[in-house]
Amino acid sequence: MRGLFVTGTDTGVGKTVVAAAICAALADAGRRVAAFKPVVTGLDEPAEDWPRDHELLAAVATAGQSPEGVAPARFGPPVSPHLAAELVGTTLEPLELAQSARAAADRADVLVCEGVGGLMVPLTPGYLIRDLALDLDLPLVIAARPGLGTISHTLLTVEAARTAGLSVLAVVMTPWPDEPSELERSNRKTVASLAGVPVAGLPPTRPDPASLAEAGRALPIAEWLPA
Repeated sequence: MRGLFVTGTDTGVGKTVVAAAICAALADAGRRVAAFKPVVTGLDEPAEDWPRDHELLAAVATAGQSPEGVAPARFGPPVSPHLAAELVGTTLEPLELAQSARAAADRADVLVCEGVGGLMVPLTPGYLIRDLALDLDLPLVIAARPGLGTISHTLLTVEAARTAGLSVLAVVMTPWPDEPSELERSNRKTVASLAGVPVAGLPPTRPDPASLAEAGRALPIAEWLPA
């Protein structure tokens, strides 16, 4: 399976924006792209300026997916996937999630899989997002904030990934400002040095395919997924 697994240092750090920008840039370059997110939670909360994660990913994928096809499991409460399933009396099945991801990949040149929250978030009490990335055998791109606190969160995520045997391709700090502060520049340099991994910056973007593709072109995607 050819693709990337986009994880994050925490919830709300811009994973979906990074994943969507990668999808849009690949699609703009003529690649057939499938997107996959195993679980979406928080559908009970009102959507704000951006579409919901699975809706945004479906809008930029080019493998003919519906939002429901991008995310096979969807829940209302804004809680961890394992609890969201428990609250409605069901259990997520890791094998079925992995099969859904592979089926999406079969219809495309590239699969961009986005995790849920951070790498150690449980899909079931005994199966983490990290386990799904391992089962799919995809390298990681880690979305991280550029500001205060990101060094520790990012290094912990890199360590958790490598301890399990996952390959970390890059960290993407997002949104990366046009005029970064001294702190932000230092954070980027420090993470790159201590983690031994390239750190890219994703500029601010809007939730439409053209804007996302433009932002995605700022990333070294060709190095991550050579033609």
